[in-house]
Amino acid sequence: MGTLIPLVVLVIVFLLIAIRKIGNTDFRIWQVMLLGAAAVLATGSIAPLDALASINLDVMLFLFFMFVIGEALASSGYLYHLSFRLFSRAGSVRHLVVLILIGAGVLSALLMNDTLAVVGTPLMLYFARRHGISSKLLLLALAFAVTTGSVLSPIGNPQNLLIALSGDVANPFITFPLYLAVPTAISLLLAYAFLRRAFPDELNSTVPLVHREEAICDPALAALSRLSLILLVLMIAARVAAVMLVPGIDIPLTWIAAAAAVPILAGSGRRFEILRRIDWPTLAFFAALFVLMASVWQSGFFQPFIEGSSLDLAAVPVIVATGVVASQFISNVPFVALFLPVLSHLGTSTVG
Repeated sequence: MGTLIPLVVLVIVFLLIAIRKIGNTDFRIWQVMLLGAAAVLATGSIAPLDALASINLDVMLFLFFMFVIGEALASSGYLYHLSFRLFSRAGSVRHLVVLILIGAGVLSALLMNDTLAVVGTPLMLYFARRHGISSKLLLLALAFAVTTGSVLSPIGNPQNLLIALSGDVANPFITFPLYLAVPTAISLLLAYAFLRRAFPDELNSTVPLVHREEAICDPALAALSRLSLILLVLMIAARVAAVMLVPGIDIPLTWIAAAAAVPILAGSGRRFEILRRIDWPTLAFFAALFVLMASVWQSGFFQPFIEGSSLDLAAVPVIVATGVVASQFISNVPFVALFLPVLSHLGTSTVG
């Protein structure tokens, strides 16, 4: 029975993530995952030292530093300033939606889609109020953009980061765009086509849009945020160049995020405020996720089924079908965290 406890906990966690509510009680994903990790620790399903060792420090540190950069960009007003410089080019609703799909998609590949979703939502609502546009149209455009655009990069979303680090993907900043640039572009085009069919009146409107520049509320922090953003881009470019020119040199993703966050953490007088306001729930979610998934794998429940299965779990169609179906019911991050050890157990090789 002891080996079944982690599996039972996992099922309960997945169910709670899927329904998110029992009676009048709402559950957030990070709370559910934290309760799951606490349950397997309390029942002795995983030893405390094993639980600690299961937490991927590279993922945790990368997310921490990226959240610092994202929070500084938002708190300083620099991200809103950047958005004005991008979206003020839009002369019509149709042009604005195109720029949202492209701009938010590209930025989410660089800053992680969680950051763009948090910052972009109030911006879309602002555009809707100012220009008299359907908020549903702009929010759907943002959702399509950050979800689809983030696929392009190993740092675009948490599941890509897990795959890039835990999956040992060779040259992720080359491999991801190489295989995913075309599907991403096609998906964005399909998203635009869908929005045109769903909102024909608004997207065919010829009423010109009048924009107003958003002021930077903290110029000092904005300057540091801009420097961090430049460092992030330069470090990514340096890693890509190093892979192509000097294959023996590898710049870890964590170092890239850490170096980019240094100007903010070292130079800003608001560093402690920024640290308080970063996305701690997501960090708690990931720490708990690693613990729960490690306990499930240590239980040994799945290994016999994997080895005895007639279904090739490493086949691309099976991975795609399983991922598409599972991600409709549970968060895609737990699915990736659970499926990576399966692929590793099967001895599959990474691409790149």
